[in-house]
Amino acid sequence: MNLFGLSAYCKREGGIEHCLPRLLGFTAVAIAGVAVVSGFIGYHVGQRDADTIGIESATAAIQADLAVERQKIVEAKVEQRAHLDAMALRIAELQAHMMRIDALGDRLVVIGKLDRDEFDFTVAPPAGGIDDALPDGNQSFVDLTEQMQRISGALTDREQKLEELEDVLMNRELKAEVTPSGKPVKKGWMSSGFGKRTDPFNGKKSYHRGIDFAGKRGSEVVAVAAGVVIRSERASGYGNVVELRHADGYSTLYGHNKENLVYEGDVVAKGQTIALLGSTGRSSGPHVHFEVHQNDKIVNPLRFVR
Repeated sequence: MNLFGLSAYCKREGGIEHCLPRLLGFTAVAIAGVAVVSGFIGYHVGQRDADTIGIESATAAIQADLAVERQKIVEAKVEQRAHLDAMALRIAELQAHMMRIDALGDRLVVIGKLDRDEFDFTVAPPAGGIDDALPDGNQSFVDLTEQMQRISGALTDREQKLEELEDVLMNRELKAEVTPSGKPVKKGWMSSGFGKRTDPFNGKKSYHRGIDFAGKRGSEVVAVAAGVVIRSERASGYGNVVELRHADGYSTLYGHNKENLVYEGDVVAKGQTIALLGSTGRSSGPHVHFEVHQNDKIVNPLRFVR
């Protein structure tokens, strides 16, 4: 029975007082129904709001995780860039080492009088052959770093050895420059030896302090070693004479010159022309009288000439 039916029933029964209990019951039922419907609707609305809040929370958490991962990626890129920069710097250092070794190699080729075609430091060493590819042929950053360290160590070791070799060759070259060796003339022949001989002027036995090289008058007299001129003058018996001081206590003397071309205090190189061959002083013809002294003692020049 609905509300309209209840109203008709009350009029038919003679008044509201006869249908009041039913009216109250009906009202209670209606209120209860409204309460049930309201509760049902409220439950579903609350559930929907809870689901929305849960989704938003999950989305916020995912976004936070993504932000952390993005930051890690940025940091990884920065670290990788730093590693690459360090590797580039190391490669530049290795290239600088290589340039120094190349330059040193060129100097050693010149000093040692080596074959440039055989010892060419401007090209990579020849290599060849058939290589079998490995399953994992790619090299990692760690592999490259280890290789650069090995190469760096090898280059440093090689550079030190080459420098030591250069010192040895330089010393050898310097010693050859400052130690008397060779003839004091570019053209000529030995005309008199060292030691006892018959004096060409009086026929008596005498002691010759040097050896004589005859040649064309005015030809070149050369230094047999690098040194310093300690005397360039005209002296009794020697005529025009030049004397040089060398290393290790050696000195050499060149006499009977037509003309001296160097002066006291001059520094001369091995093979440099120091005078013109002549016959000044006690001489029977154009030649150079050549003496060698060591620690102010006369020694046989023949062993240096040879």
